[in-house]
Amino acid sequence: MTAFVDRVVIHVAGGTGGSGAEAFRREKFVPLGGPSGGDGGRGGDVILEVDPQLATLLDYSYRTHHHAERGRHGEGSNKTGRSGEDLILRVPAGTVVRDADTGERLGELIKAGQRLTVARGGRGGRGNAAFATPTHQAPREWEPGEPGQERRIELELKLIADVGLVGEPNAGKSTLLAAISAARPKIADYPFTTTSPNLGVVPLSEHRSFVVADIPGIIEGAHAGKGLGLQFLRHIERTRSLALLIPVDSPDPQLEYERLRKELTSYSVALAAKPHCVVITKMDLLGAPEPGSPGKTPFARGEGLETPDAWGTFAISAVSGLGLRELVEALWEHTQAAIEAERAAAGTGLEEEEWEIA
Repeated sequence: MTAFVDRVVIHVAGGTGGSGAEAFRREKFVPLGGPSGGDGGRGGDVILEVDPQLATLLDYSYRTHHHAERGRHGEGSNKTGRSGEDLILRVPAGTVVRDADTGERLGELIKAGQRLTVARGGRGGRGNAAFATPTHQAPREWEPGEPGQERRIELELKLIADVGLVGEPNAGKSTLLAAISAARPKIADYPFTTTSPNLGVVPLSEHRSFVVADIPGIIEGAHAGKGLGLQFLRHIERTRSLALLIPVDSPDPQLEYERLRKELTSYSVALAAKPHCVVITKMDLLGAPEPGSPGKTPFARGEGLETPDAWGTFAISAVSGLGLRELVEALWEHTQAAIEAERAAAGTGLEEEEWEIA
């Protein structure tokens, strides 16, 4: 199984420019040929490019130094040296780029094929032909190529999904993802089974689909570094909506809901402001209702759940399939409404700001 790596620091360097040449024309019947040293070529740039086939920064944990090709030196006969090839480093969609030493945000890469230059190549030096003047007709001056830009950059991956599944350990997030998509996350009956985010594409009829992210369990204090929450909360910053999962056998469903909301708010106010629904999981634990009875209440004790900010509440069983169709259809409709709102905001520049969650 491929390791999931979502944060790396690498060293990048643009290519050094080629040096200018010192040369003079030596042609038959031209005894006093002038200077003919050409300029050096420019060094290559280091460029990040989004590759939609990638889902992790694993490759950059093995190799941390990346240098673009240097420019070739200038030659006689006023020949300019060849410029160095740009170095293209491929990264997954959702990569945020920062200067590792200053913390300056250099940009973020979201769409397939999108590029960001992170280290410029050096300018090529001038050859002696560039220094010729009416009073200085045989210059021997030339310039060395400029060094390329060097810097340490931090790459941070924030997964892009339509819906993020949020819940405490063993809330049933991985089981739900496996039931509604082709993803096969690890599922077990102990806490923190999921140690890295998982993405799954949920297929619906008429060629419809949306992407769901299963985030490792969030516990109280996750925003401060407890458990795995702080490490992976960044991956739900880009989701369009959240689904807060609470198991039917929770000792205190209301407290669990409020605890999840508190952790999201403590990590990011913008994250807590995202629309969310509540999903009551593991309904199969209640058993089948008796004939003629209206069935048991969601928590088998008649306790209500106050979720004034949620746009919907659903009761499901990922094992038996209870309520799954209603849930995915509702998530699809909500996702489409969010997409339409983003398109409407695109003309005002609001869509771009939405991705600038720090």
